[in-house]
Parts: sequence; C-alpha cells; structure tokens
Amino acid sequence: MPDLSIDFAGIKSPNPFWLASAPPTNSGYQVMKAYDAGWGGAVWKTLGMPTINVSSRYAATNYRDTRISGFSNIELISDRPLEDNLREMREVTKRFPNHATIASLMVDTREQWIDIIKMVEDAGANGIELNFGCPHGMCERGMGSAVGQDPKALKTIVEWVMDAASIPVITKLSPNISHITDPGIAAVEAKTDAISLINTIKSIVGIDLDSYAPYPVVDGKGTNGGYCGPAVKPIAMHMLKELKKHPLIKDTPISGIGGIENWRDVVEYILLGATSVQVCTAAMHYGFGIVRGMEDGLKRFMSEKGYNTIYDFAGKALPNVMEWKDLNLKYDVKANINSDKCIGCDLCYIACDDGAHQAIALPTDGSRIPSIIEENCVGCNLCSLVCPVEECITMVQKDDGTKHNTWQQLTDSEEIPCTWNDDRAGGKGHYVPEPIKALESVRKDRSGARAK
Repeated sequence: MPDLSIDFAGIKSPNPFWLASAPPTNSGYQVMKAYDAGWGGAVWKTLGMPTINVSSRYAATNYRDTRISGFSNIELISDRPLEDNLREMREVTKRFPNHATIASLMVDTREQWIDIIKMVEDAGANGIELNFGCPHGMCERGMGSAVGQDPKALKTIVEWVMDAASIPVITKLSPNISHITDPGIAAVEAKTDAISLINTIKSIVGIDLDSYAPYPVVDGKGTNGGYCGPAVKPIAMHMLKELKKHPLIKDTPISGIGGIENWRDVVEYILLGATSVQVCTAAMHYGFGIVRGMEDGLKRFMSEKGYNTIYDFAGKALPNVMEWKDLNLKYDVKANINSDKCIGCDLCYIACDDGAHQAIALPTDGSRIPSIIEENCVGCNLCSLVCPVEECITMVQKDDGTKHNTWQQLTDSEEIPCTWNDDRAGGKGHYVPEPIKALESVRKDRSGARAK
C-alpha cells in the first residue's frame, strides 16, 4: 500500500493534500471538518490586522456547461479578531497534532511580524506561510502582491521572519510578475524553508451589462479580483516548472497551488516537483469530500507505477520539459481518423479548413467520414482536440525515429532560414488553396437557402 505521508520542509502531514489559505480555512470549525474528511493539512486564512470586507465578493467564468471554470474573488484577509483565530487554532492543533496546520500571515512592520509569529507559534501552528500574493485591497496598502512584485522588499521581510520564527517558513509567491524566478531567488537567498505558488492572478472576469461595472458588483462599481480555479492551472504549472528547473531554487520544497481538483491534477503537480499541493476553489465548489477521490486516485496511480511514496516520482517530468529550440524538428506525426468511431459531425474539417492547414477533405462518395490529406497535414493536433469522440482522431508517427535535429543545432550549423523567401523555411512548398477558392464554397444565406 503506498505511503502518502510527507515531510515538507519539516512540516509533517499524513498526506500531501492541503487546503489553501482562503475562505475554506476561515475558522477552526472548517479546518476540523476538513481534517475529519481526510485532508492532511490546512493553511489558515491569512491573519493580520483585521479588515472589513465588501459584499458581494465572488465572481466566476463559466464555459458552456461547466460552472466556475475560473473563479474570482475580492475578499481580503481574515476579518475576524486575531484572538478568535488563535483560540480556534489552539483547539485544532491539540485535537489534530499529526496534521499540518499552517498560519498564513500578512502584516506591515517588522515589529508586527515578530509579534504575530510569536502568537501563532504559541497557538501550536506547525508552520508559517507568508502571503506575498494577494492582488487586491492589501497590495494597495503596501502588502500582498506589492511585496511579491518587489524581490528586494520580499527578501527583507523573509529575513525578518527567519530571524523571528522557530517553525518552518513557506514563502507564497505572486504570479503577477514577469519572471517568477526573481522573487523565488530572493526568497531562497533569504533562507526561506519552502515556497508555495501560485497565489491568485489579477483579473476582471466580466462586465455587468446593466450597471457596466466589473463582477462582482458592489453598489454599482467593481474592482479587479484574484483569479483562480481550473483556468489558471496551466499558468501555475509553468511557474512551478520555472522554479524547479532553476539551479538556485530547485532544491527548495515547493507547495503547488492552482486549479487542482482531482487526483490527476495532484499527480501532474508532483511530477513537476511539488511535494505538497493546496486546494481552494474545488473545495468551495464541491466541498471537502473531494479529497477522497484525490486519495484513491493517487494511491491507484502509485500502485500501478510501483511507487511507494510521492518522492519516488516527484519531479520526474522535469527532464522532459525543455526550451522550444531543443525539440526534435524531424519528429513527424499525421492525423488519423477512426472510421468506426466517427459520427460525421465535420468539426475536424471546419477547424482544419478555417483555423489550420486545409488537410481534411469531406467525403464525395456518399459516406459521412472525412479523410486526411496527408501531404497537407502538419500534425498540429487541432482536429483531435476539437473532435467530440475520444480516440476517434489520433496522431500517428510517420518518421522512423532515426533522425534528430533541433532549431539550436540548425542555428549552430548556420542552416536556419535567413532571407525573407528562404527555401529552408518549414512551410516552403506546402499546399494552400488560392485565395479565390474561399469564395467558391457552397454556403447558406440568412434565409437558409443554399447559394454559391
């Protein structure tokens, strides 16, 4: 049976599934309920000088039938008195001593950092997470992402905290920055024990068409919020990769955050080097019970692959992540349509003809199955992505695997295209219909009648 327990920078947890600092960790009641459901840790909703929140606070982007494909909030740190939070934290850590109860903190001065660190340590916190990511409200006061976007200030505050803390410190980074490695290096140079990322992305998810205010609307007005949920997962994984590939940061434990809601998401983050994961939006959407599916799926994956702990496969994807210039230009795949699975919807034809390389032909023999024009197909994969039937369109390798050449190799040997109409260009000689052909296709006018 796989062992899911972790030791994250000295913070022990029965599994890598943690709740992120957010509304689901706003109280001891919620944290205890989560632990009882199977979560291994929780980062308490950020503590600091109590604030005042607005109403409403949340908005979302929906995609077709998917609710909350992206989630936005303008909620601030805890608005509850610090005394209440500390009292509940003491009870949680007493009842669940083997779980990872981590205090997220955000204050202003060095004196405040020293004071609040002592208080959460006395309350039994197993670790501290420094919130340098909040992109609204707090950043306007010189905290949150205002620090996360300033590596010099971040380094100074982390140094303050490391001097004052006797428990492990996690530095949470803001994604609202061009190079995530800059604050990552600053945190490591300040001797942080670990890093977590990403916090939410500065965003406006939509405009109300009656009030003309951004969502969520507050008395006819709005502001930018912090964007999270499934939509941000690709951005978060890229930033995780950037840190774990950096020579100065790669050995620092990282807690991965952003769009995680099932076991596969968890596995992907671990494969990129995270050794704990934090979840917020999915818990708000589906409840704490989602952790059971995460646990079952992770154990099944590990059993099938022969892994005993998550450390056996942590970072295994990193060697396969390289720069574009190092990819094999000789690798050649073409689309293939499984006629037994095809439902004749023509989405592949439409997508390829309008958005790609005109490499799919509609049938002319009375059948319903389109065909691939192999000499036109560049293996872009668009057709398989739009196809509504799983495994109906697959990409089949056509080269024999013996040739390998990259853009970097071509550059080094001075063989890359270097004139405007260079014969060495990748698309040289590729068939494209003459422009006038676009006006010769049969189409429907607004009445529905066919016209040419």
